[in-house]
Amino acid sequence: MTYSKPFSAQRIDQLWTLGFTAAALLLLTVNLGLPLKDWDEGLVAQVAREIYQAPAGSFTWLFPTLWGEPYFNKPPLLHGLIAMLYGLAGVHEWTARLPSAGLTLASVPLLYRLSRELFHQRLPAIFATLVYLTSLPVIRNGRFAMLDGAILCFLLLLFWALLRSRRDYRWLLGVGGAFGLLCLTKGILVGLLLGGIALAFLAWDTPRLLRQPYLWLGLGLGLVPVAGWYGAQWLHYGTDFLGNNLVEQSLARVWTDVEENGAPLWYYLLELLKYGAPWVLWLPGALKLAWSHRNLSWAKLGLVWAAGYFGAISLMATKLPWYILPLFPALALLLGAHLAELWQQGRQVGIVTHPAKPYSRIWIGALGLLGLGGWAGAAYFMGWATPAEANLWPILMVAGATLMAAAGLAARQNPQFIVVLGWGTFLAMLLLMFSPHWAWELAESYPVRPVAALVQQVSEAKLYTSYPYNRPSLNFYSQRQVMPASSKQLRRSWRKGEPLLIDRPTAVELGVLPAQIIGEAETWLLVRAKI
Repeated sequence: MTYSKPFSAQRIDQLWTLGFTAAALLLLTVNLGLPLKDWDEGLVAQVAREIYQAPAGSFTWLFPTLWGEPYFNKPPLLHGLIAMLYGLAGVHEWTARLPSAGLTLASVPLLYRLSRELFHQRLPAIFATLVYLTSLPVIRNGRFAMLDGAILCFLLLLFWALLRSRRDYRWLLGVGGAFGLLCLTKGILVGLLLGGIALAFLAWDTPRLLRQPYLWLGLGLGLVPVAGWYGAQWLHYGTDFLGNNLVEQSLARVWTDVEENGAPLWYYLLELLKYGAPWVLWLPGALKLAWSHRNLSWAKLGLVWAAGYFGAISLMATKLPWYILPLFPALALLLGAHLAELWQQGRQVGIVTHPAKPYSRIWIGALGLLGLGGWAGAAYFMGWATPAEANLWPILMVAGATLMAAAGLAARQNPQFIVVLGWGTFLAMLLLMFSPHWAWELAESYPVRPVAALVQQVSEAKLYTSYPYNRPSLNFYSQRQVMPASSKQLRRSWRKGEPLLIDRPTAVELGVLPAQIIGEAETWLLVRAKI
């Protein structure tokens, strides 16, 4: 009789890594073909298209443009990746989104490997990755053609290399490389903030690494391409670049609400409570556990990362929902440790345990209330939904059933509630990603594709609209700028015989005749005066 060898710890970790990667692949790559949303998606996709369409030798990949004007907002690392994919597979929504989705996908196994470096046991690493994988803001924003998925990937790469360097100093070179990628994605100031958090963790946990030449050599090498890009911009554009990129687009966000995106100090706390469900229920316990174990590396990293980043973005005057994303890996680490403790406290079949502290009635009741809310929402959309909302009820039904089942198991002190909650949340999120509702911002205004097709009937490179806001996604699909204008500007353009994209009340005000209407789409008229 032959006996098979048991799996080694390394082999088991490889299987968990593969499983989490496959799950992330499903969540992050299905149904990427929805229209691009405003704001950042339309801008990023257009900058990438101008890099892709630029003639050879134009150096647009180094000096990106937006509608022919210098693009100073962010370094073009992700834009260049999208442009390369445009060249391979054409200009589509999914080619614009796939680089960000792919980098977010890579962040999932990176978080598991990072967790295994921190925790002596495998269970906290599994739960930490499960929390991260089923965090709606991470998956949803990671699918957009935006820079945040890349930031998550490079930030986790930085911390993973940092932890690996405790056993092999050569990994400190990887820390410098990841730092350089962060700077080339969202700018030097974001890189300095996240790099500063990493150095603060080192100073608390492993100060000997601060004296290692490999660390400073790695940072120096990582900064070479960053300095090269910033230096090239300064030589090419002079002080215009420094004033726009470093001041208006970066430093100014600290003390002013750029583009009227201001919010109170507690804005990100509310965002976390709104979109952190269901795992946010255990965050107070996770923070308490980390503070009581603050002599351990996992608690030091989680506390420094969470407190440092959350404090920094809360103090900034400009606040945008996706700024909170780099906080989620830190919270996942803290929650993974707490959920592992709850697992050990539970009554497990066939395992004799010491008398355990009962699970909190507060979060058991909260799970039940959330479950009832999910079922109530499902019942509403089953009976009164519009055709566009008809596929919401299965998502809410699965979410409600998951939460109710988890509440029932937790009430019986059964630790399997964690598995049920993770698996059910994954299924509900997968259903959401298959539906058009994962990009719910698209419902906030008129659909851009038919209106863009209407605009393409005229040859002008620019035209005005009565819509009060600029829509970069409409510009992208129209392949020209459609700019909001005042009534005075609309009248001036009308007298010149320029095409206008207007609503019906504006058409009545201008005295538009049926013969002057070029076409109509989604209640919008494309008109031109005959002069």
